[in-house]
Amino acid sequence: MKNAHVSVSIALLLAGSAMPALAQDIGAAPPEESQPSAGIEDIVVTATRREERLQEIPVTVTALTSGAIASAGVIDLRSLTTLVPGFSGNRTTSVILPVIRGVGSGGVSVGDEPNVATYIDGIYQPDAFSNSTELVEIERVEVLRGPQGTVFGRNATGGLINVITPEPSFSTRGRIAARYGRLRNDSSDYDVRGYFTTGLTETIAFDFAGLYRETDPYIEDLALGEDLGWIRVFDARSKLLFQPSDTVQFILTGGYTNQKSNINGSQPINDNTIGKSLPGVLLPQEAWQSSSSLEPRIDYEKVSLSLRGRIELDAFNIETATGYMHNSGVQFIDSDATNLDLGQINLPSIKAEAISQEVRLLSTGSGPLNWLVGIYAFQMKGSFDADFAVPNPAGPTTLPLIHTYLLPKTKTTSFAGFAEGTYALTDALFLTLGGRYTTEKREFIQIVNGAVVPPGWVDKRFNRATYRAALRYQFTEDANLYASYGTGFKSGVYNLLSPTNVPVNPEKIKAWEAGLKADPFRWLRTNFSVFHYDYSDLQVQARNAAGSGFVLLNAASSEIYGGEAEVTIVPGDGLNIRSAISYLHGKYTDFPGAQDFIPLARGGNMPAVTDASGNQVIRSPRFTAMMGIDWRTPLAGGEFGVSANFFHSSRVFYDAPNRFSQDPYEMVSGEISWTPGTEGLRLSLWVTNLTNAKVAQQVRPSPLGTDALYEKPRVIGVGAQYKF
Repeated sequence: MKNAHVSVSIALLLAGSAMPALAQDIGAAPPEESQPSAGIEDIVVTATRREERLQEIPVTVTALTSGAIASAGVIDLRSLTTLVPGFSGNRTTSVILPVIRGVGSGGVSVGDEPNVATYIDGIYQPDAFSNSTELVEIERVEVLRGPQGTVFGRNATGGLINVITPEPSFSTRGRIAARYGRLRNDSSDYDVRGYFTTGLTETIAFDFAGLYRETDPYIEDLALGEDLGWIRVFDARSKLLFQPSDTVQFILTGGYTNQKSNINGSQPINDNTIGKSLPGVLLPQEAWQSSSSLEPRIDYEKVSLSLRGRIELDAFNIETATGYMHNSGVQFIDSDATNLDLGQINLPSIKAEAISQEVRLLSTGSGPLNWLVGIYAFQMKGSFDADFAVPNPAGPTTLPLIHTYLLPKTKTTSFAGFAEGTYALTDALFLTLGGRYTTEKREFIQIVNGAVVPPGWVDKRFNRATYRAALRYQFTEDANLYASYGTGFKSGVYNLLSPTNVPVNPEKIKAWEAGLKADPFRWLRTNFSVFHYDYSDLQVQARNAAGSGFVLLNAASSEIYGGEAEVTIVPGDGLNIRSAISYLHGKYTDFPGAQDFIPLARGGNMPAVTDASGNQVIRSPRFTAMMGIDWRTPLAGGEFGVSANFFHSSRVFYDAPNRFSQDPYEMVSGEISWTPGTEGLRLSLWVTNLTNAKVAQQVRPSPLGTDALYEKPRVIGVGAQYKF
């Protein structure tokens, strides 16, 4: 333990931060908006539910502008891995399951909400099946690290992703941007998006943001006769702003996303598949190859509506947020990852519907106390059809597969009240106290092979109070020290991918954190933090011993501690250097009943139960580092720019017994751009995954074998943007 803490201290002496917050083609602000001519940009965030300077809040937050995100080729939330210290955007089957500082969900069923919560413009996004949120037109993304048990609260034991999109403007403006790229297998990558906003009357304005993105097949399949890896995404969002006065505002937002793809073309790791020794098997020998007996699919459609309001009064402001979401999708997976039909997971119908309502009162006075109180209501319904097909254990593998059909339904109803206040003890010392009480009811029914699991509908209620305390000392105008202690919980949940109807217990976390935020010079920003988590009853999911479903169980406990450093340097006009470093020590302290899969020489894995105590927490690399450099200079009557982004990760484990992992890896992206004298035009040459690194976005052990799905290979392309 002593040596580990010494490692944290050493790590915090190194440089750190996210990536260069500079203008790029896709989702970017213009250069003059994203990078000031001198000094470091002052960012205002809403991480505490009110607008505050990033450098003054006692919360560890990485705030990324649209330029920083585009610089690294990031197109969705999962890809923030390369920008945010302590963040990992892994996937399990088609479900996006982000992890922050070792805390993240393993559940892959409808109703099992991730414990890194996602909000878009203040509206909670509960469905993990469609949380691959496209970053179409954004102002910034805020990633809050640590449990958010008070003002956000809902299941956010790991942290929070807060996406802020621009509000409609009464001034007419817009942009259109396009990118074209080439990658392996003679495949093309297309990305076209646009944004437009204008005023309709003196009190009404609207905007529209749209995206069309498509990637040709780049995964060579040895059996199907067609290649895999293609994806087609259409995303549209529109807002209508009604502002009858300077103190009243309402915003109606509608969104639609449609994705169709067969990107989940996986391949066995080290030929580990049950079909390894069978005649006629075709085994991939290179990265981005597959051998499938069916076309894998991940398709989904998402419809969302929200209404947000703000009324400013003399003593306080009233804010309301109403959200509605309806998602549907399908998923087909080749379980043994070979051309032999030895196993499948098919979900031909996935449905989720949710509605939420939140009301907040925020103080507006100039006295020593700033406060916020609110209530929150949430309801979600979900269901799907599931078909698990596995080999017949009683006969040859050529016999028909044994099918297990599940038809679960679930319903969640939750209410919460919360309050938080910050009191100025002196001109430099501030105390924050907050609390939240949540009561939640989970209802569930499971139907297995057409028969209802007795007694039919079951339910269980989970109640919990969470709290947070923080102390901030603003020892200079541009520097402060802070320390906080907080708790969080994720509700107990039923496992829809199991024939059982017994829920797991809630997760609980106790967290302390301390940090330093300082801008010692106009050209230098330094942020440091250390943390310690006591994390109990972790909800851990894995394939069951038969391969015909998933087990969801509580790991007894884990201990997580570490530190992060972020540093930004702007030594002169046109040059921005930012870097980050993260050290994370995450261990299961007591996990005697972990699901294990032991590789067999003939192929496949032997199921077992093992003691995972002392092992590294899954999807949580011990060490990550990132650096971004952006340089611009006048050229030929315009502006020439070069940016580069580097990310390194240590080993990542994907199972509690720590048998299956991704080796340490690096990823590099970059761009060369030119903005000619023509107003509004920008041209670029860009690359992502420059070194063609073979990086697993998921590793899936099961009785049928162990397979992996890899991140995109190298993509080289050109881009153009026009703003008006």
